[in-house]
Amino acid sequence: MEKQREESTESLVISGRNAVVEAFRSGKTIDKLFVLDGCKDGPVQTIIREARKQNTIIQFISKERLSQLAQTGNHQGVVAYASAYEYATVESMLEAARAKGEAPFLILLDGIEDPHNLGAIIRTANQAGAHGVIIPKRRAVGLTATVAKTSAGALNYTPVAKVTNLGATIDELKEQGMWFACADMDGEIMYRSNLTGPMGLVIGNEGEGVSRLVKEKCDITVSIPMVGQIDSLNASVAAGILAYEIVRQRWEKK
Repeated sequence: MEKQREESTESLVISGRNAVVEAFRSGKTIDKLFVLDGCKDGPVQTIIREARKQNTIIQFISKERLSQLAQTGNHQGVVAYASAYEYATVESMLEAARAKGEAPFLILLDGIEDPHNLGAIIRTANQAGAHGVIIPKRRAVGLTATVAKTSAGALNYTPVAKVTNLGATIDELKEQGMWFACADMDGEIMYRSNLTGPMGLVIGNEGEGVSRLVKEKCDITVSIPMVGQIDSLNASVAAGILAYEIVRQRWEKK
């Protein structure tokens, strides 16, 4: 419950049937829709259909919990969380790379849940010259106010796309000539890996790493050499080290 309350203060909370349906129809990015469990009213079903058209995450919850999320007493059975910032498209990232005459460099995040990590990775992506960051719709933090603050302004310059299926997105980008390197402790040491050319760097969840299905889509797995007593790095730190190894290899190739 603490997580839900924290998220609601960072996202635009929209409650009430008319307000929510208009938000969907206006094209606003809705991250999550909360619906009163068991509600069968026609207007609510219309909102659910709109949500499904946009692949919005839908959760059916109790009246008490819905009232807590709504922040007002007049939620009429629906509450939506809208993104604090607009998302880009993956195609726009590729177009930006083409416009600069550069090989695409994208950072894909498989289930990053900590907004501070996401913000820090977006900041690194900007400084490392990545053309964009891709995140999944489910089981991951979105573009909240905390993410924007932690990015130190980078969110205004580095596009972030939100996709329904990270694996399918990798397949589509492979068809356009991209290669994918997955961060994994059992992978080849990054200094021995070829990270030049059109490259997607895949970073996993803070605790579990990259999921098996996404890892199987990647062309190579790469690791950071570890000489200490612990066996892992913070996700944003790992992303920074690997991103700058890509930068180093690109510069050496110039």
